[in-house]
Amino acid sequence: MKKLMIGNSAVAAGLYDGGLGVVSSYPGTPSTEITEFLAKYDGIHSEWAPNEKVACEVAFGASLAGARSACAMKHVGLNVAADPLFTLSYTGVNGGMVICVADDPAMHSSQNEQDSRHYAIAAKVPMLEPADSNEAYIFAKTAFELSEKFDTPVLLRMCTRIAHSQSVVELGEHTDAVLRDYEKNPAKYIMMPGNAIKRHPFVEERTEKIREFAEDCIYNKVEYNSEEIGIITSGCSYLYVKEVFGDSVSILKIGMPNPLPTETIKTFASKVKKLYVVEELDPIIENFVKSLGIEVHGKDMFSLLGEFSQSTIAKAFEREEKEFVTADSAVPARPPMMCAGCPHRGMFYTLAKNKITVLGDIGCYTLGAVPPLNALDSTLCMGASVSGLHGFNLARGEVAEGKSVAVIGDSTFMHSGMTGLVNIAYNATNSTVIILDNSITGMTGHQQNPTTGYNIKGDPAAKVDLEALCRALGINRVRVVDPYDLKACEKAVKEELAANEPSVIISRRPCVLLKTVKHEAPLCVDKDKCKSCKRCMTLGCPAISLKDGKAKIDTTLCVGCGVCKQLCAFDAIN
Repeated sequence: MKKLMIGNSAVAAGLYDGGLGVVSSYPGTPSTEITEFLAKYDGIHSEWAPNEKVACEVAFGASLAGARSACAMKHVGLNVAADPLFTLSYTGVNGGMVICVADDPAMHSSQNEQDSRHYAIAAKVPMLEPADSNEAYIFAKTAFELSEKFDTPVLLRMCTRIAHSQSVVELGEHTDAVLRDYEKNPAKYIMMPGNAIKRHPFVEERTEKIREFAEDCIYNKVEYNSEEIGIITSGCSYLYVKEVFGDSVSILKIGMPNPLPTETIKTFASKVKKLYVVEELDPIIENFVKSLGIEVHGKDMFSLLGEFSQSTIAKAFEREEKEFVTADSAVPARPPMMCAGCPHRGMFYTLAKNKITVLGDIGCYTLGAVPPLNALDSTLCMGASVSGLHGFNLARGEVAEGKSVAVIGDSTFMHSGMTGLVNIAYNATNSTVIILDNSITGMTGHQQNPTTGYNIKGDPAAKVDLEALCRALGINRVRVVDPYDLKACEKAVKEELAANEPSVIISRRPCVLLKTVKHEAPLCVDKDKCKSCKRCMTLGCPAISLKDGKAKIDTTLCVGCGVCKQLCAFDAIN
């Protein structure tokens, strides 16, 4: 059966048809939909884990037990899962195990551009990289066989374009999940030094076997069309090359970027007069080709930054660029911002108003950094706000302790904020942490998490009590405020910053986009009462604008949160 599918849906279908038994993931754009689609299949266990490290370890446990397993994450999530990944390379697997990682060139929704191929090389595990949805299906499905054949976890690398673009997939037969026998094997699975040192030679021997396999496998393919130009490429770059050149050049398409096929590359290079490598981000393939003593052009023509396109390829090769439609330059810019009625806005307004230094974190609340609030001072990685605040206060002392906070979402706090809070309590800085509890994982599209009380399928599940948890972690001062109540927010912030011990403020109000949230009637502005003071504009609410010098509220956007009404000294908003 043929079906039009986005890449992430194709990966899910491939994993399912390949006999998947257990999948555990943490949501992260552009990987999130893989697990969301898998949750719709019967007969397998799907779950959201608190973070990527846990997800990877769950997948390992399932593999150890004999099930085919998977986990999925974005590129920075692989940093979190790197600890188990590197030792998994030594232990190998029982049931096949696939680690799906989605890179984000151009940083559409990420804090860095990171090339996950480095992890495959460093951990010495095979990596597959599909170029469209059909390959995503095939590669995901066959990855289990590859994993079991060579006793290794397999990395499946997606990128934003492949994950979210659509192409036709030819679906194959489904393999039912089968549980392999489990046998206790301490020498293989207990990685204390005496055992681990004996597994390292296995890893090196396995790499050579997989390298031999790569010379003639379904993942790499050669298209001989011309002796003049040969291009080695992979992933979505292959599609761009095909759109520019068609069948006028020879192409070596790499579907297994680690390990790379030495003899295949040498043979291909020998049959063309000029050799090029077209790859996004780092020169992984190019450097390998150069290490073989082969002359090749790559990053001398292409950037290390961002995504490529048909135009990028055409321009680099001095080919005619195809015409494309551009937006009218008169269209106003629409920078990302928090939604109208976002519960985070009231707290950020309070922090900005009081000139508080704010160490931020990863989530939709990162948008508190944009004008007019300009409320954040830093954003590094998941959980770094809490640990960073502790270090900031250590360095600057009592003055900083009274004028600085960390903000972190409920899901991010569960992901990696808890250990930072333990550090604050244990090593005793008078740090104030604000948990922005919007009752969902918002940034990646409303996934459940351990604080919501529901699992990935929407069924009731154990719910973490944030207040009790924070107290159990050593924080005595824990209070809850409604971020729609500006006076309560300001009172809480001032009192906790003045306290001579660590504290937590839980700013609790559900995300305004949740279907279960009931909205109030939209507000409107009395033009006769409005004095054009523009104080309501300092909130940065997209529902509020100025027209003829007076404030105006878009009733199609306003959810009646009432935060702007609290700012109006002239009672013009009702």
